Amino acid sequence: MVNTGRFARWASPVALAVAITAVTAVTACSAAPEQPGGTAPGQGTTPGHAGGALTPGPLAGSAPAQVSGAPRTLVTDLAVPWAIAFLPGGDALVTERDSAKVVRVTPKGQVTDVGVIDGVSPSGEGGLLGVAVSPGFATDHYVFVYFSADGDNRVVRYRYDGGLSDPVPLVTGIPRGSIHNGGRLAFGPDGYLYASTGETGERGLSQDRNSLAGKILRMTVDGKPAPGNPFGSLVWSYGHRNVQGLAWDSSGHMYATEFGQNTYDEVNLIEKGHNYGWPDVEGMGGGADGKYTDPLLTWSTDEASPSGLAYADGSLWAAALRGQRLWRIPLSADGKAGRPEALYTGEYGRLRAVTTAPDGTLWVGTSNKDGRGSPRRGDDRILVVPTGKSAG
Repeated sequence: MVNTGRFARWASPVALAVAITAVTAVTACSAAPEQPGGTAPGQGTTPGHAGGALTPGPLAGSAPAQVSGAPRTLVTDLAVPWAIAFLPGGDALVTERDSAKVVRVTPKGQVTDVGVIDGVSPSGEGGLLGVAVSPGFATDHYVFVYFSADGDNRVVRYRYDGGLSDPVPLVTGIPRGSIHNGGRLAFGPDGYLYASTGETGERGLSQDRNSLAGKILRMTVDGKPAPGNPFGSLVWSYGHRNVQGLAWDSSGHMYATEFGQNTYDEVNLIEKGHNYGWPDVEGMGGGADGKYTDPLLTWSTDEASPSGLAYADGSLWAAALRGQRLWRIPLSADGKAGRPEALYTGEYGRLRAVTTAPDGTLWVGTSNKDGRGSPRRGDDRILVVPTGKSAG
């Protein structure tokens, strides 16, 4: 399945006063751009029930944004880098959505091709998406990828030793579409693999617990439902539209970014078995009767399109596509969110991947070649953002 080879906010005070709402689900796509809110041309734009904006206030005792100096460019001339996952030695594996390549990047910016994943069908928002490295990599050498094949999305496990070999499809049959394929992979602190899926524009799939679409999945390294899953299946949470970011804080709380449709993008605190409301609710307003879980915060659809998510230095860091900024979201010890702060607005274009490096910096990937951005000289690139932890 692999051909191996070598080669080498808040924003303004005015916006703050209005509300923090979430960006349209304008994700990367090499086809015709979606309309605001992630609706493809020709589709209707009927929203879910009116929810509401949630604008967190400042967190008591929260420190100001801990960034020291401007980001530095580590790597240039990538093609839609979608995900970044670190190997034990400090190098990273990076997926390119449209080329189906996996590349290895060192902390000094050296790039080596690992291989091209066979079977990837890069169209619309699909292609080679998430990548995760096994917590037991030192002994099992497992690397996992999420990609769009001709008829489905799937999670496949490889063995990595300079190249990728021995492919084992773990989960197949995840619905795929021209939009909303999810695609994030990450290991939780419990040692299990989590995968985010989208509802492919078929809204009702999100509420169907027998479908793998519009869900967060939790599995063993062999692709089986992890012990303790709420429904005896792979499903961990449901009622999602299109999740592309997963992260855990130092207390073990799980968070996810989610694309809204026309009004509100979200950051959610993910809990076992909870229903996050799509398509019945977009934004706030679903939790009064206990049926749906409200988000931690929302953004307007011109401020975010939140994709990658990482945790570092007491905050979540969310990469914004349409919003073209990096959001810092301070967190309390019990998982409450404070008022976000927008960083680097418009400076680097669309941002998709964000991962915490072993040294405490953030590696952030741009997505300006995805069919919706305006490529600049050197795009796409990986930026290194210093945090308070990495600055010492």
